[in-house]
Amino acid sequence: MDGLEAREVAYFVAVAEELNFSRAANRLGIAQPPLSRAVKQLERRLGVVLLERTSRRVTLTAAGQVLLNEGRRALDALAAAARRAQRAGQQDPRLVLVTKAVGDGGMLPEILAAYESEPDAIKVDVLFCGFGEQTVLLRSGVADVGLLHGRPDLTGLDFEDLLVEHQIAVLPARHRLAGRAAVTLADLDGEAMPRFAGMRHDGTEGPEVHDAGQLMQLIAMGRTTAILPESARGYLAGDLVCVPVLDAPPSTMMIAWPEQSRSPALATFVRAATDVAARRRVRCGPDSGYDGNQLRDS
Repeated sequence: MDGLEAREVAYFVAVAEELNFSRAANRLGIAQPPLSRAVKQLERRLGVVLLERTSRRVTLTAAGQVLLNEGRRALDALAAAARRAQRAGQQDPRLVLVTKAVGDGGMLPEILAAYESEPDAIKVDVLFCGFGEQTVLLRSGVADVGLLHGRPDLTGLDFEDLLVEHQIAVLPARHRLAGRAAVTLADLDGEAMPRFAGMRHDGTEGPEVHDAGQLMQLIAMGRTTAILPESARGYLAGDLVCVPVLDAPPSTMMIAWPEQSRSPALATFVRAATDVAARRRVRCGPDSGYDGNQLRDS
């Protein structure tokens, strides 16, 4: 059997997502008869039934569900490859770094300076994004490297842990706990915690938050409180306070990039970031909130 073509996979994915040939044809901008023929030809080539068709409905078979899942990933990978190739072919090549506005652990200026001192450094564009968007932008080829917190879905990505921080509660200045030297998670029971867009949450009833600016504004208005890495202190406005949360699990910041990347510029950037993190640990010492064992073996 010859290899699958991107066009026929895209046709099948459209039908499988819409479960309707007419809507899929409209979405693709083609007529319905050639779309139906293309899917039938794909089934003949694979030797399996992908779609069960009746006069009223279209459903996926087990084989169709597998091809839908794998086809989506393949099309995404092709689109990402095209974006990376276009960027690499520019006369002025550059790395695109993606991070949240308060997601760099306070280290981004030092990381950029360390990287720029390397002889093979290229220009770095910094792309600020909303919560939960870094991995999407990395997989899609929009970004080459990212700074992330927590443990998101890292499928298709390589990563190195940079630092581990204590966590703080960020509260409006008038909050009942604002004057405390420290709090526990039990003290925060009943508080409206934010639901970060694009990330798994535990059923909290707080507002959905898309970016750091929106989060800080909602906290100042008394609509929510948040538990954030300690480095968020440096981004707080005067109407907000932070209180250490004694029993909150530590927060890990990592640097991540598409797996199997062979870019020398990217490798140099990752090395610069890990070197900066190591120096930060030495400067801050064991009681700073940074874990002395946060780097994985390379």
